[in-house]
Amino acid sequence: MKSASRPAVFLAALALASCGGGGGGSVDTTSPPPSSGGGSSSGVYTLPAAESLSAADVQKVLAQAIAEAKARNLPSVIAVTDRVGNVLAVYSMTGARATATLRAGPTGVNTGAQGVVVPAAAAAISKAITGAYLSSGANAFSTRTASQIVQEHFPPAPSTVGLEGGPLFGVQFSQLPCSDVVTRTALLPVGPRRAPLGLSADPGGLPLYKNGVLVGAIGVMGDGDYGFDTNILDVDDDAEEGIALAGTVGFDAPADIRADRITVDGTSLRFSDATTSSLRTTPASAPAFASLPAGTGAFTAVTGYYAGGGALAGQTYGTEGSGLRLATTSEFSIPSAMVLTDGSGNDRFPIRGGTDAGDGLTPLSATEVRTLLEEAFTIMSRARGQIRRPLDSRAQVSITVVDSRGQILGIVRAPDAPIFGIDVSAQKARTVSLLSGLSAANDLGADPSAEVRGYIPKARAFFPDAAAFSGKTAFAAKSIGNLSRPFFPDGQVDQANGPFSRPISQWSPLSTGLQTDLILTNIVQHLQYVTGASATDTPARCTFLPDVAPGQNRMQNGMQIFSGSVPVYRGGRLVGAIGVSGDGIDQDDMISFLGTHNAGLRVGGIGNAATAMRADQLLVGPTKTRLRYVGCPFAPFLDSNEQNVCEGK
Repeated sequence: MKSASRPAVFLAALALASCGGGGGGSVDTTSPPPSSGGGSSSGVYTLPAAESLSAADVQKVLAQAIAEAKARNLPSVIAVTDRVGNVLAVYSMTGARATATLRAGPTGVNTGAQGVVVPAAAAAISKAITGAYLSSGANAFSTRTASQIVQEHFPPAPSTVGLEGGPLFGVQFSQLPCSDVVTRTALLPVGPRRAPLGLSADPGGLPLYKNGVLVGAIGVMGDGDYGFDTNILDVDDDAEEGIALAGTVGFDAPADIRADRITVDGTSLRFSDATTSSLRTTPASAPAFASLPAGTGAFTAVTGYYAGGGALAGQTYGTEGSGLRLATTSEFSIPSAMVLTDGSGNDRFPIRGGTDAGDGLTPLSATEVRTLLEEAFTIMSRARGQIRRPLDSRAQVSITVVDSRGQILGIVRAPDAPIFGIDVSAQKARTVSLLSGLSAANDLGADPSAEVRGYIPKARAFFPDAAAFSGKTAFAAKSIGNLSRPFFPDGQVDQANGPFSRPISQWSPLSTGLQTDLILTNIVQHLQYVTGASATDTPARCTFLPDVAPGQNRMQNGMQIFSGSVPVYRGGRLVGAIGVSGDGIDQDDMISFLGTHNAGLRVGGIGNAATAMRADQLLVGPTKTRLRYVGCPFAPFLDSNEQNVCEGK
């Protein structure tokens, strides 16, 4: 979509921002205990120690960052959040830019969110939330890490042409302001919170730790360019990152868990190009916040996120007030699992049966949903984590089950899984359920956007199959990811884009294709609300796909396009999907795939798609390349020597 053709509402927002395999069978009603597979998941995880940011801590972080910003002559907007995304401060230094511009398209013609002018405070908040949400007690990631893992080649550099896209390709369009999984102040006073621009790939967002425990993050917006690092081979002198790093001193991520100690496919990740030796100040000696002279700056209210008035204390992660706590035995049978709560003791996404009986299905029963979650949780607890330190740590992820209408039937997670995986696991499951279902072509064809409506004809021509996306093929998240890359096959620059992607001449992490187009209007609505152009926020439901129930569509928190989800079948009929996120993408694939397989063995009647239905049976595109279904790690378990664990299932 060229900028000249954007809706009037979009232009108005810009103008304002510028101014400021299972078989059939009966449904079991009782569930045998979870499969152990040679190991036990009972109590294998522990809740992180109780730590939180005090208001004085937040002031110290701000004071250190402000001193560095002064030394660099870059007045900035600085945001601090807690681990679950509550905004504890937004401080605008005098002279700081009020807006930032999302980086333009590669040829200067903007599509998607490219070139959009946004409040600098919104950018700073998204950076901070990214630093908090991508991190855990065993991995510390930053917005620079995010930049590395969402681009068209991994790692991104002029010399890496021909390599596949980043492992978390598309994750930037999660935690969206329209999501029904994350929360907002007007609805629930608990986390996990939404991010105004989704996750950020612009360096300048870093996690904060207290006594080695993740407690939040800082985000800095000062230079007006909200972008990403396209060349990992050099070392940048990024002022925003330096300011953020100064803020973290005394709240540093433990060195052994920083991204640069973690490898993915043999490539070391990046944490920060700024180092303490490159700082212009000595943060520990920065003037106390209370002593800053008048005119230094002011706390800035941000509609929907922060009321202003001063620094706030953060929530202690794992408590009822944080919105995430350990499950009771009645909520989930396996000890050390975590659920999302409403702050008053109630599980926000309790296990329940499917809502799709009216579609002629035998829906997933509550027992079947519980079994799917238990078996996936058990596989997770046996699996070796990819992104966690020390080596041979257990994987920790979030797991979501949905029905064929995309309605969430239950969410559980490991207690130290990164927060981002909650929303993403639901996105993955809903994406797989929609695109594997009978209604995929009809739903996308009913979207009010002509661009969204155009993707199914492109996909059908790409296959070629005039009946594609009408329920006859089971698409896993990896399959959908294949179709959503700016090159098909992935990374091969002499080939055209997949049918759900923009061509590389238009593509960037801010404009991916169908994923972006589905939620662009939601983001515009939200920006109008944040900037004061509208008193009405975007609703807690992403996309404008048709309703399947009053106020509910099949993709309520947006589309996701990287691995970690499979559809669930009863015989040849789709009845839902399971989504997993929070560790390496092969771990996510394996947990969803084997969890579904083992659930089918345990209760009968449900399971993975029959082999003949799976997308990896198809040769598509001009190159007649086989789509992929799942990719499982080799010898993945801590408690056995099994090797090809997904083979033949």
